[in-house]
Amino acid sequence: MVQTLVERHLSRLFNVSIKLEAPQAVIRPALILLLLASALIMASAYLASAAQTIKLVVYGDSLTAGLGVGPADAFPAQLQAALRAKGANVEVINASVSGDTVSAALERFDWAIPDDADAVIVELGANDALRGVDPTQTRATFTKLLDRLTARKIPILLVGMKAPRNYGADYAAHFDPLYTELAAAYHTALYPFFLDGVALDPIYNQADGLHPTAKGVAVIVARMLPDVESLLAKAHPRQ
Repeated sequence: MVQTLVERHLSRLFNVSIKLEAPQAVIRPALILLLLASALIMASAYLASAAQTIKLVVYGDSLTAGLGVGPADAFPAQLQAALRAKGANVEVINASVSGDTVSAALERFDWAIPDDADAVIVELGANDALRGVDPTQTRATFTKLLDRLTARKIPILLVGMKAPRNYGADYAAHFDPLYTELAAAYHTALYPFFLDGVALDPIYNQADGLHPTAKGVAVIVARMLPDVESLLAKAHPRQ
């Protein structure tokens, strides 16, 4: 019986038919060693695979937190599904909080960005614009936030936002360019406008006209996916 088990295991391992001619006293310890070796190989393969999982943090506000849609339809979940469908070994962490300004997000930096984060998508500023925060103040707070991220040598994808046009051309002229200018100053990747292809389209927005529906999130994910893949190419798992 033991001999048969060893023969079967070796045959499957080497994909050839193997017959053993040895005393049971030799074969039984051989089976134990073989099973232990197999377990170690499988455990090593599992740990190696787990070690390569990239942790991507989405650090934002209600647009990425998933306000008004189910957890499975929020931006981080849909992004993770899209990346995994293309073969990426990635875990996308939803570290977004509805209502956050850049200043509020900075206050929770320490618990929002875990030590083992490999890459970060920064989607902030929409609430600054909605509240009419002085763009100079928003820029200064963004600078502090980006200083902390770059100090940790984490690849960043900065996601832009546009000011509401009812605040006037002067406000927009000071607010809108700050993402391009910050990305250039910190040498980070930039996705110019989070709501590209979705903004003001009732087909893709909830009744408030501000937050995307599940279908709207799918459009955003599809458009941003190449930029996120480029971000992941720069990431190095820290596990």
